[in-house]
Amino acid sequence: MFYYVYVLQSRKDNKLYIGFTTDLKSRFKKHVDGKVRATFYRRPLKLIYYEAYKDEKIAHERERQLKNGKAHTTLKKRLKSQK
Repeated sequence: MFYYVYVLQSRKDNKLYIGFTTDLKSRFKKHVDGKVRATFYRRPLKLIYYEAYKDEKIAHERERQLKNGKAHTTLKKRLKSQK
C-alpha cells in the first residue's frame, strides 16, 4: 500500500491545498465533486503535485512539512518555476 501526499490548486483563487490519502484517485474525485468541506468553495481544482510513500509515518511527516515553513516555501517556488 502507498500513502500519498498531494497538492491541489484552486482555479478559482490559485491557492494551494495539501492533503494525505491512501487512495489518491478516489480522494481527488471527492474534492472535485465538492464532498470535502475544506475545498468545496474553492472549486474547480486541479491536482498539481503528489508524492508516494510506503511508510505512513514518513508520509504524514512530509505532509506536515509541506504545510509549514521552509518546505512549503520551496514547494511554492518549485511549482511557480514549472509554469
